[in-house]
Amino acid sequence: VPIMKGDGLRWLRVHAAPAYKRGEAPVWDGIISDVTDQKRAEQQVVRLNLDLERRVEERTQQLAAVNKELEAFSESVSHDLRAPLRGMRSYAEMLKQSDLVSGEALMMVERIVAQGVQMENLIEALLELSQISRHELRRSDTDMSATARAILEDLQAREPARHVEWTVQRGIRGYADPRMMRVLFENLLANAWKFTRNQEHATIQVATLPDQPHTVFVRDNGAGFDPAYADKLFQPFQRLHPASQFEGTGIGLATVQRIVRRHGGRLWAESRPGEGATFYFEISAE
Repeated sequence: VPIMKGDGLRWLRVHAAPAYKRGEAPVWDGIISDVTDQKRAEQQVVRLNLDLERRVEERTQQLAAVNKELEAFSESVSHDLRAPLRGMRSYAEMLKQSDLVSGEALMMVERIVAQGVQMENLIEALLELSQISRHELRRSDTDMSATARAILEDLQAREPARHVEWTVQRGIRGYADPRMMRVLFENLLANAWKFTRNQEHATIQVATLPDQPHTVFVRDNGAGFDPAYADKLFQPFQRLHPASQFEGTGIGLATVQRIVRRHGGRLWAESRPGEGATFYFEISAE
């Protein structure tokens, strides 16, 4: 109960109940406690929470604006780089096919062409990473088994001379964006295909954990990696193998991480050098 006193507003808590005595009029028994300090503390907590919510909302809006600007900048730079890069590659290809260069000069031109291809691949990967952030999430019942199988069949068709023993568990489904799931499996399976290149009997498996049907994994018996550097795997441009051994842009796993996060899930990996790698992911059902 709020009351006004000389030192300002005070809050009292009153507990009272009627007490009856034989032959007498009823009287009330009660306890009055001054809870002003408690009430003021509660009001302070409410004010602090409201202020915190306001600050979080402001920071969230600022962060969203910055991310939007960065994505727009990344896409703009990527697009602007394409034209001069294509020109450089075209001139280099013309020199390579002409009689104007030979010997060491020809080797340099070939390196220019190869670096141009690598740069174009990197630009494409950056654009894909940017688009994943801006793409509207459209979830539906997605057949992940069919998606993984189609990608592996395509990889096999591109390299028919390679013998890779791959298996995909039937019936892996999830409530996810089908387009993003295809990008996710393209990156994970392309990595598994690439890093098993030096294995005489390469194997790739796509399945779920027996006791955790919502945890999907992609496992290979390829080059593997040092688990001490596992935290770098999903950061853009981080590579655990030199480009001279395995080509790549260093963007693929960062893209996978972003897709999983957009689905409210988590992604992790286990490996040892020379013993292959296993990538696990889970996505939320909502």
